[in-house]
Amino acid sequence: MNVPKLIRTATACLVTGVLGGCVGLPKGTTAVEPFSLDHYLGRWYEIARLDHRFEKGLDCVTATYSKRDDGGVRVVNRGVNLDQGKVREAVGKAYFVKNAHIGQFKVSFFGPFYAGYNILELDDNYSHALIAGPNRDYLWILSRTPQLASKTRQSLVQQAADLGFPTQALVFPDQSGRCNPYREDGADRVSTAYANQSTPRSSGRESRL
Repeated sequence: MNVPKLIRTATACLVTGVLGGCVGLPKGTTAVEPFSLDHYLGRWYEIARLDHRFEKGLDCVTATYSKRDDGGVRVVNRGVNLDQGKVREAVGKAYFVKNAHIGQFKVSFFGPFYAGYNILELDDNYSHALIAGPNRDYLWILSRTPQLASKTRQSLVQQAADLGFPTQALVFPDQSGRCNPYREDGADRVSTAYANQSTPRSSGRESRL
């Protein structure tokens, strides 16, 4: 996530009194419903993103989610500048905007400033997801595994394009074996637990992919 830009956006909303717009959905989109946080927790690999200053030049990007004692979600975003061998990490917190059955969160990496984190698509196995921020400047494709089948990736990109996101600007970070020295194996095993299950967990909705 673009932490500095999200902070600036949330700050502007706080000052102008329109915080709902900062934690809301891009116009014309809906968050997945029903949603299970327990199945969503763990590590996700970034397959594609709309680039921004905070992630510029980063590969091996992951997002790891775990429960907080206050009922929220701990968010750890991590990426690597492979040319320099430097790791960049940001830790934040997220909370449901409406209720625990809708994949719509507000996320903060700094104090009281929150911005939207909206799950627009999620397959029944919780193995890949399409994420948007509060507007069409923010978009991510995530997967439980470092590589995502080409057909699935193309389908998610097309869905985002149909929703009006500038998919021609997408960046596809390196998730190859070059990332292995920077992987955290324990978290990886936890994150892929659901994706490796042979029995799908039906979300009560038919997958659109």
